Parts: sequence; structure tokens; C-alpha cells
Amino acid sequence: MIDKRLFRLPGTKKLLQMLAGLTLLQAFVVLFQGKYLAEALVNSWEQKPLQSIINPMLLFAASFVLRHLFNLINTKIVEKFASKTSEDIRRRLLDKVYNAGPEMISEEGTGNLVTSSLDGIDLVENYFKLIFTKLMNMSIIPPVLLIYIYTQNIASGITLTIIVPLVILFMIILGLAAQAKADAQYKQYTILSNHFLDALRGLPTLKMLGLSKRYAKNIYTVSDEYRRRTMNTLRIAILSTFALDWLTTLGIAILAVFLGLGLINNSFPLFPALVTLILAPEYFLPLRDFSNDYHATLNGKNALNSIFDILERPDTKEANQLEDFTWDKDSNVTINNLQFTYQGVGNDAVSLDIDNLKLNGYQKVGVIGKSGSGKTTLIRTIGGFLVPNQADIQINHQKVPNFKQENWQKKLTFLPQSPYLFAGSIAENIAFYRPKASMDEIKDAAKQAGLQEFIDTLTDGYQTKIGEGGRGISGGQQQRIMLARAFLADDRHVLIFDEPTAHLDIETEYALKKPMEKLFQNHLVIFATHRLHWIKEMDYVIVMDNGTIVEQGTPDQLQDHNGAFTQLIKNMRGDQL
Repeated sequence: MIDKRLFRLPGTKKLLQMLAGLTLLQAFVVLFQGKYLAEALVNSWEQKPLQSIINPMLLFAASFVLRHLFNLINTKIVEKFASKTSEDIRRRLLDKVYNAGPEMISEEGTGNLVTSSLDGIDLVENYFKLIFTKLMNMSIIPPVLLIYIYTQNIASGITLTIIVPLVILFMIILGLAAQAKADAQYKQYTILSNHFLDALRGLPTLKMLGLSKRYAKNIYTVSDEYRRRTMNTLRIAILSTFALDWLTTLGIAILAVFLGLGLINNSFPLFPALVTLILAPEYFLPLRDFSNDYHATLNGKNALNSIFDILERPDTKEANQLEDFTWDKDSNVTINNLQFTYQGVGNDAVSLDIDNLKLNGYQKVGVIGKSGSGKTTLIRTIGGFLVPNQADIQINHQKVPNFKQENWQKKLTFLPQSPYLFAGSIAENIAFYRPKASMDEIKDAAKQAGLQEFIDTLTDGYQTKIGEGGRGISGGQQQRIMLARAFLADDRHVLIFDEPTAHLDIETEYALKKPMEKLFQNHLVIFATHRLHWIKEMDYVIVMDNGTIVEQGTPDQLQDHNGAFTQLIKNMRGDQL
């Protein structure tokens, strides 16, 4: 139930020290409760003066109030720690995902990361609220009570000492069974999260292809499996709770019979027997609470383990080796011995192996190849979103191990197939790279991107709100907002396009071509595409196949070779027919 990494969290040791002190006080208060209650009852049974009954009862009432006061203070301290620490973990998780980029997202799954940072953190916070208090109660209260019981009646102390290992043994056996079920359940929950998010994102495409009903069956199968695993976990949890309650009740019953027989035979006085019987349920209570909360916090523990695994992923080394520079017509990038490998479908390794690639000044470089040839992987590697296993890279004659360099990424603008637009105004989305840009600069960038005519039709103009992911506007207008961002970021002279018009109809694409060609001026352009008309605009073309560059050169040079470039062009023309 306890992960050792939990104790490495900031403030954990201090929290445990405070809880240990409060729990120790609470243990003695519980002891005094039982002692004074037993004393009052014995005095009443022996018909002693009323004052000898009132005084113990007042002390019992004071102990009762102090017990709940200590418990309240304990709870407040733990809640404050849980809230602060869980928010700190959420911040660290988001920072980790942001810094790692698409590489982590592709490995972990978007749904899993979203679930971890939202529901997962809530589960972790609940786990913190329960685990520390219950752990301290179980560790401190029973031993204090047991020592006192031994001073009153050694035989009763031995009886309770024998029963506890049996209870703990059953807790371990049933707990391991519940743990296995909960692990499987959480894994299924992660799968369901990824399926659900992927289905939401791809619903328009699925409907267009007529596959939405078929995929609905897939979602039903996954969710029904999650329901089945949840019920199995609950069955184990309920069974273990019943078994533990039965064992502790049986233990108290055995102790009561033993004490009753002792009193009948006058083996020991009434007070030791009564105080032992009163304290016995309190002795087992922390164990029962711990066992009950074990099942209540399994999801929190699994979520925390999952988050710890993400946080402990190694960061990219040597990410800030590149000194600041200015990209101009004389700048250059050389790439040699770049190798990047990751696991594809099954156990097949998908690799990228790039050698002898040079990018110069304000060159327009086209990257072409069939689907799965490695175009996007190369584009994302140059953009610094993926880190190669090894590479010999020089940027303006500065040697760096990868493109995930802060000063490199400050020089580039990335324009993907589906631009990310966040919930906010159109002006705020245009100013993505330059949040402090003036309104005049934003309007000028929008005009250059051909966005002004569309904005003029809107009642609120540049302050018109759009939804998350660009909901409310067409794909063409989303691409124009992306271009406006690039026009506004005029201090970034490297443009990386990853098939930006792949999802647009040909009319919309041609409408965007003119502002895009204007944007190309005084920029290094790296443009991955399947469209023939874009290849004609390039100064240099890289032909990819199976993760390697099979040909590179100017379009005229490659046309004369009658090699991979020529064959690919023929295939593309055939596809278009």
C-alpha cells in the first residue's frame, strides 16, 4: 500500500513527525477514555459515593473532547498537505509533459496523460488524506493500548497479541488479491481513457467513413470489460472487509468469554477485566480502518505510481548547449549520423537514419515520400519535438547533440496538419508566439494571412471567441490563423510545415497558397508534403523511404536522375488520376 517514493515528497518527513506526536497524544487520550469509563462503571457497580462516579465521568468527557480535537487537528494538517502536494505533483506532471512533448504523448497516450493530470491527481489527493493518518494510527495506538492492557491483565494482553498476527495475515492475503484486481482495473481504465479520447477526436472522420457504429461496439466492449473488472475488485474488497470484521469481532468475543469466566471464578478484579473489554475494540479499530481504506485508496496508489513513473522518466540531456544566434541567409545546419529508433506495432523497431543533410540560409526544402517513410519523424526531430538516440548536428557551426535546444526552438515556427487553437479570442490565438504584440501588429499579420475578410464578417471582430481545438471555425480559417501567427512572429526565420494542407480541399489550399508563398520569403522553409504543386515551389527536395534519405537535390537534378524522386512523382500523379 505504501510506495517508498512517497517519503521523498517535499514535507513528508515533517508531516510524519507532526502526525506521530498528535497520534501519540491521541493514543493516551483513548487510553484515558477507557480507563475513566471503566472506573466510573466499577464505582457505580460497587455503589460508591456519587462524587467518585462524577469525577471519572468528567475526565472521560474531557478525554472524549480531546480525542476528537486531536483528530480534527490531524485531519486539517493532512488535508493541507494533500492539497498542496497534489497540486505540486500536477504542476510537475504538466511541466514534464510540456518539456517532453509529442514523444511522451505518443508513448503514454493522450487519454492516459489527461486522466492522470485530472482524475488521477484527485485520486492521489484522497490517497494522501487517508494513508498518512491511518498508517500512524495503526503504528502507534494499538501498541500503547496493548502495553497498558498487559499491566492490567497479562493473559488478556497475550490473547490480543496472538489475534493481531492472524488479522494481519488475512489482511495481506486478501490485500494482495485486491491489489492484483485493482492493478488490472486501473490498466483497463487507462485503455478506456485512451479509447474514449481517440473516439471523440476521430468521430467526424468515423462518421464520414461510415464506421461510427462499428467503433461504438469497440467502445462498448472496452467499457463493459472495465465494468466487469470493477465488480470483481468490489467483490474482493467486500469479502476482505467482511473477513476482517468477523475476525476482530471473534477476537473480542473470545476475550469477553475469557474475561467473563475469570470474573465468575474470581480470578481477577472487575476493573482490569472491564477496562480491557472497553479498550479491545479501540485496539482493533486502527487495523480495521487501515484495511477498509486500503481498498478505498488502491486507485489513488495506482494513479500515484503511474504519475511517479512519468515524473521519473529521464529528461533530455544537454538541452541548452546552443548559444543564442540569428538565422540569416548565411546560416546553415548540417546533420550526420542521426539515428532515432522506437517501438512500432508489435516488437518491430521503426528507425530513422539520416546522414549528409545540409540546410542553408533562406532555402525552401521539400520533404517527400510515401506514407510511413519517415517524413513526420524527420520534421519533428528537426523541430526538437523528438530526441534522436545519437546525432552529429551543427547549427551555425555550433555542435549540439539534438535539436531540443531552447535557442533553436525560439527561431522556428511549426505549422502542423491540424493547428492547435485554444479557447480564447482570435487575437489571442494569433498572438500565440508573441503574447505582448500590439493590436495593430496582430491586424497586420491577419491581413497578410488573408484573414481580414473573414474577421470583418464577425460581430466582435478580433475579440470573437473560438472553442478549444478551433471549434466554431472552418479548417481553412484555422490554417489562416496559423499563418497569421507565423507572420506575427517575424523574428523567427525557420518555418517547419508538416503537410499543413493535407486535410483541406484543393480550392481552400490554393486560396492559402499565395499568403504562404509570401511567408516563405526570408525564411528557411522545411515543407513535408504529398502535393505535387508544392514540390515545384521548392529549391531543394529530400526523398524519404523507410526512414532514410534515398535522394536529395534540386527538383531539376532529381528529375534528370530518373530515380526514386521520378518514381514517386509518377506514383503521386497516378494517385491523383
